Amino acid sequence: MIVDLYHSGTSVKDLSGEYGVSEVTVYRWIKQFIPVGSGDESIIQKEMVGMKKEMLRLQQENEILKKAMAIFAKK
Repeated sequence: MIVDLYHSGTSVKDLSGEYGVSEVTVYRWIKQFIPVGSGDESIIQKEMVGMKKEMLRLQQENEILKKAMAIFAKK
């Protein structure tokens, strides 16, 4: 909501005063909710970071499973 108001032209200073949050907080929210991509395929920055972490975890898990498979294949 606050980010939408910012994008519709309300200044960060006005939003900060009206909602009782610091300007730094408003800027952080704006940064977090910058769409990545275009149209229906856009995602917010926070989702992108989460997906990157999940991808890294899955890659590590995949490597562990490959090593385990190699060990069991030798037996």
